[in-house]
This record gives sequence, structure tokens and C-alpha cells, in this order.
Amino acid sequence: MKLHFFSTSFFLMIFCLFSSASNGQEVTHSENESVFNVVATSKSGKPREGEVITLISQKTKKSYPGTTSAEGKCTIIIPSSDKYDIFYKHFSQQVRYHDVDVPGGEHRMSYTLSMKYDPPRTFTLKNVFFDTGKATLTKESFPALNELVDALKTKPAMVIEIAGHTDNVGPAGANQLLSAGRAGSVRDFLLGKGIKPSQVKAKGYGETQPVADNSTEEGRQQNRRTEVRIIND
Repeated sequence: MKLHFFSTSFFLMIFCLFSSASNGQEVTHSENESVFNVVATSKSGKPREGEVITLISQKTKKSYPGTTSAEGKCTIIIPSSDKYDIFYKHFSQQVRYHDVDVPGGEHRMSYTLSMKYDPPRTFTLKNVFFDTGKATLTKESFPALNELVDALKTKPAMVIEIAGHTDNVGPAGANQLLSAGRAGSVRDFLLGKGIKPSQVKAKGYGETQPVADNSTEEGRQQNRRTEVRIIND
């Protein structure tokens, strides 16, 4: 098993239930399709609402997504006789959870897929840019921020902090103000797209929390970042 973007422990159970076409009940899927009933929870058992679960066919590369309810449940219809990679979406990142073989046969099959995972609570927003020395977002940032908007709309109970960071070039006080302004610009963008003010906080940390060596350009670039910190989910 390989996990993309970051590692996470997992728990996977699949139960096969077979139903006959002759039972007189209405059939909602054909014999060459299977039903995946997904239950997503944290490792402690709390239902994960608004999770986008996607099964991707290894044969055709076609995606079959579903979004979990408040109970952490969703249903995904997929073709049988294939193998699927299972992903969950963590904001803009698709994280591979596991894979599963779905056999064909004469019977219509239903599966219950139980997923237990705890994603990281802090991550760096990719492809979010500002004008040099300013807190003004560039238009190249909009696709990544719109993905963040979509994620927050599917998880209305989630509260996040937008954390702004800089390198150590220039006065510390100026860097503090710049980081706060940039975090505030991201928050303003989210609120302008309909996200509730209570869902998003913004704070600037200036140069106080580097993640790389400021003595190199590569390190300074890593330190100039905008993070999302999950306060409550």
C-alpha cells in the first residue's frame, strides 16, 4: 500500500451481500454494477461529514465520487469486474487510502466500506501567491482558494485558522504586519465566497516559525507560506 501526500493509518472492512434478481423488489442497479456503502469516521469513531470519497478504476481511470452525510455515510455505484483505488480528499489533496478488487458474477453485489483516518491538522496551501512585499493576492491563487471554499462549504462545522508566515528578510515588525495582512487577505477571499466569518480566523506569525534555513533562497521560499490550521472539525 502506498499513501500519497502523507501517511495515515487505516482500517478497512468490506462485507459482501448478495441479492437475487428474482426477489420481486425494485432493482436500482444492473447486474454489472456494484453498490459501495461507505462509512467514514475518525480513528476515535466520530463520523466524518462532508468527506469526498472517490473510487478510481485501475482499468479505465474513471472516477466515481461520493460525499458523506452528517453520519459519515455515502453510496457510490461502480462497475463490477474491476480493481479500484480508494481516495479521500483533504482540502485540495487527494489521499490514497487503499485499493479493492470488485469481482464480476451473476449476482448483484453490495459492499460496506468502513474507513477510519485522521488527516493532518496543519498543511501549507499550494499555489497561493501575493504581490511582492504586499498582501494582495494574485489571480493565480484563485483556483487553490476556490478549492478551499468548496471544502469548507461541505464541512460547515469546521473552524480553521489561516496562518501567514514570512522569511527573515527585512525588519521583524514589518514581516509581522505583512504576514497578518496576507492571512487577512485569504480570509477576506473566503468570506467573499460565502464562508461564514465564524469558520475562519486569520493570524500572522511573521518570521517566528520557520520550516527551513533562511540562509538559502530555497529555504526562504519555503518559509514564505500560508498555512491552514484546523481548529475544530
